[in-house]
Amino acid sequence: MKITLKDGSVKEYADSMSIIDIAKDISEGLARMACAGEVNGKVVDLRTIIDKDCELSILTFHDEAGKAAYRHTTSHVLAEAVKRLYPNAKLAIGPSIDTGFYYDFDLEPLDRNALDNLEKEMKKIIKEGAELERFTLPRAEAIQFMKDKNEPYKVELIEDLPEDSIISFYRQGDFVDLCAGPHLMSTKNIKAIKLISSSGAYWRGSEKNKMLTRVYGTAFTKNADLEEYLVYLENIKKRDHNKLGREMELFTTVDVIGQGLPLLMPKGARIVQTLQRWIEDEEEKRGYMLTKTPLMAKSDLYKISGHWDHYKEGMFILGDEEKDEEVFALRPMTCPFQYYVYKDSQKSYRDLPCRYGETSTLFRNEDSGEMHGLIRVRQFTISEGHIICTPEQVEEEIRGCVDLIHYTTKTLGIADKLTYRFSKWDPNNKDKYIGTEEEWEKNQDTMRKILEHMNISFVEAEGEAAFYGPKLDVQFKNVYGKEDTIITVQLDNSIAEKFDMYYVDKDGEKKRPYIIHRTSVGCYERTLAMLIEQYAGLFPTWLCPEQVRVLPISEKYHNYANKVASELRANGVRCTVDERAEKIGYKIRETRMDRVPYMLVVGQKEEEENLVSVRSRFLGDEGQKSLDIFINDICKEIRTKEIKKIEVEEQK
Repeated sequence: MKITLKDGSVKEYADSMSIIDIAKDISEGLARMACAGEVNGKVVDLRTIIDKDCELSILTFHDEAGKAAYRHTTSHVLAEAVKRLYPNAKLAIGPSIDTGFYYDFDLEPLDRNALDNLEKEMKKIIKEGAELERFTLPRAEAIQFMKDKNEPYKVELIEDLPEDSIISFYRQGDFVDLCAGPHLMSTKNIKAIKLISSSGAYWRGSEKNKMLTRVYGTAFTKNADLEEYLVYLENIKKRDHNKLGREMELFTTVDVIGQGLPLLMPKGARIVQTLQRWIEDEEEKRGYMLTKTPLMAKSDLYKISGHWDHYKEGMFILGDEEKDEEVFALRPMTCPFQYYVYKDSQKSYRDLPCRYGETSTLFRNEDSGEMHGLIRVRQFTISEGHIICTPEQVEEEIRGCVDLIHYTTKTLGIADKLTYRFSKWDPNNKDKYIGTEEEWEKNQDTMRKILEHMNISFVEAEGEAAFYGPKLDVQFKNVYGKEDTIITVQLDNSIAEKFDMYYVDKDGEKKRPYIIHRTSVGCYERTLAMLIEQYAGLFPTWLCPEQVRVLPISEKYHNYANKVASELRANGVRCTVDERAEKIGYKIRETRMDRVPYMLVVGQKEEEENLVSVRSRFLGDEGQKSLDIFINDICKEIRTKEIKKIEVEEQK
């Protein structure tokens, strides 16, 4: 048989061989580094037997799939360590992830000391160097095997598989785990490990299920790489919006108010207000008409839209359907409200497109285990809008939506950090959606072609569509690498019929319009979280809640300092005056710590000559300037939304 390797060379063998043996034949060094194989594009275990011509790549830690196998094997080592130290713990799942791996256990919460003890036990297991052995069982035997081991979560996983399934397991020493693989040949190949943290996680992600203990860890082939990663983790912790946003007094949460209901503090509220005013003004320039609609509605509205059938569990219901004549619900979206704005008068093709925009407060009953800082909350504000248009206008309007996204994200300085996902329906789970299969396929084809025409690079994700239509999701990763959707554009031609929406076409006939659901910067709370992490709190000047702080060197110059501040405020610059009886060096240090972009030091000379001594986070000490020149410069910076580079790193 002929084996075509990654570099194009061909190896010939008379008999069938395992991938690990082929790796050894190529190079002993390669075999030592091998983590998995890739046969004709499919990632497989090193134990896989090759018995016919194929294309073969030997995957090492430098390959993503090889790295995943390495770290997944480490998760099994963690599971064995847990069973050794906590024999009554039950095993759930333990996949590799981008940053390492995790494993879920039915086990009491673990503190740092417990993680350290588990880590020591893992190192013992690695040192023992047990070979990993793969074996399979028929489904019924596999179920009984796991029942005998008293592993109910594994039993549940197997029971979800088809009757004729052959179930694979991996054994390392006395420890056995249900797993599809692939895995390393031996635990001794694992070199550098670290357990990072522990948290709660619902079994299968549903709060209806039991809360499990999730242990996160990572693994590398070199201690130096692990140490570098741990330093990186320490650095990104400093950018974590949940930590930094609280330290900067941008937001807080209070137990008696409730989970997922953050309080925006004055500084955070000012940033969000700045964003909202900018977006509303920009949308107006682009032909959007502003609406303001109720925060709740009768259940009747949501029954028409389909939300009552498809999204009821995610809504906050006011009333009892069995007892009350009228039941209301807080709105999880603005769509149906704006539909009735459209329906208030008859529209012809000449009136379309109708672009409606609204700064909407929405409410969604998120699972408690899913909520995190400002990323996922139960009440949020969003730059929501809907475009009602003819079929012929769809492409141009989606282009306009994407152009607006490009503008907003470029202005915010995050455009190069975004990825795009085309979210489709799941044809195997049709009950989740409204509309026919033909409508879905037509809409998906339409949207895919539009995205291709626009040369947008995207990945496709089945099952991620809204229940009423396919969508373009704009994705952003937080500091820990978790991906979240920040902006969406959705295409829908099903809802119009439900709400009897129409326009009179050129031929005098009533036609159903298309509806595009879209946002400009998405949820303001999530956008604020993203900006905190992007800039580590050092926001561009136009977004800063405090843009200038005036520092008089003594009480004698308070009047001049306040005069400077008044002129700045008159020109729309947000500023304060530090009148405390502190030394100027102390005031300067505190201003840096508070991440204020500009500080103006004023004393005798400045007062006599109408000057300010400028210090900025960008250039450090910029020297004396006339007040008029400084005002002109900063107003231009704010007006153009310039993102200045920090060129001087001053000691804080």
